Amino acid sequence: MPLVGVTTAPPLVSEFAIGFGDPQAQICVYVAKRPPMQEYAALNHIQPLSTGEIAAINQACGNGWRKVFNVYAKLLFTLDKRQFTFQQTADSWQQFREQQLLQIGSNTALLFSLPQFAVNRHAIHIIAGRTHAKALLDAGLAAQLQWLNHEFAIDRQQRLLVCPYFDYRQLNNEKIQQLSTLISELPHVKT
Repeated sequence: MPLVGVTTAPPLVSEFAIGFGDPQAQICVYVAKRPPMQEYAALNHIQPLSTGEIAAINQACGNGWRKVFNVYAKLLFTLDKRQFTFQQTADSWQQFREQQLLQIGSNTALLFSLPQFAVNRHAIHIIAGRTHAKALLDAGLAAQLQWLNHEFAIDRQQRLLVCPYFDYRQLNNEKIQQLSTLISELPHVKT
């Protein structure tokens, strides 16, 4: 018999997931390396970031990490407003990046570990970079990728996408829109 007044939280991304963000994220982006900072070297779980932490990572680690965070926030703001609520929580992608991205309740995660599809069937998994996707497949990722072209791949059953790395030159505005369209075509729940 269920307890009255007790609600059950959605499942965690995975108890084995390593990275930054909301443990209940529905938009999970996977990158190969974590920021080269001592405070993250031994990270072995999902750690929500706090306000100002993205700016601190950018300051310590340079332009490459700034691009990752910017592209992630820009992507969220290109998603269909009827399916995703990111645009309702901030006035701009810049404001969302600074005040919500990868924090508790943001519905976002940036992960450095192998995707765990069975844990949260509603999450959308995005692997940033073809090379990283191939490395994850070699490490045992159980996915059946259908390559749409030399940059984008999809596994609809696992709700998995592969796209260019989150960098302006590789994932420019046109390709961000293409990724957004692919996300909107996946079966999902409203975030």
